Amino acid sequence: MSHTGSGVNQPSSGDDAVDAIVSQWTHERPDLDPSPIALFGRVHRIYLRYQSVLTQVFGRHDLNSASFDVLAALRRAGAPYRKAGRDLASGSLLSSAGVTFRLDRLEAAGLITRQRDAEDRRVVYSQLTDKGLEVINRAIEDHLRAENALLHHLTREERDELARLLSKLERSIVEADFDTDGEVAS
Repeated sequence: MSHTGSGVNQPSSGDDAVDAIVSQWTHERPDLDPSPIALFGRVHRIYLRYQSVLTQVFGRHDLNSASFDVLAALRRAGAPYRKAGRDLASGSLLSSAGVTFRLDRLEAAGLITRQRDAEDRRVVYSQLTDKGLEVINRAIEDHLRAENALLHHLTREERDELARLLSKLERSIVEADFDTDGEVAS
């Protein structure tokens, strides 16, 4: 880090904005450990850029992230590309109402059909139409092409290691102990 006459730390040529933030906190509050910002700041910035790319990719197929998720879940189910609404809800961590809203839009666009179970009328299955199958097949190709382009600076080994570490981070976050006010529990 270099310093300006104002006393504010400025990033050097090899640093990025997150490095600058960490350095500034280290300078201003040496009693704190700002190192989590180096990780979570980057994860947040990566996510925002990633979402921007995906919005463009899905938009080329007249989809958004939500509709892509549903179509992809149906496609991954294998032929006949059909799932019950409750299974779509549990797989996406959405409420039944949230899934119903998505399904209504996909059905109106001709990408899925819905049928009630013959034995249990409470169960409704969603199934890809031929058009829906075509759309999701093209969209997943573009999606993976974009993701691979975003990862072009990482080797296969680095990708695997990063995926392993991010999985470990996710477990750590899920297991973190916070009270109802968001305070770290003792």
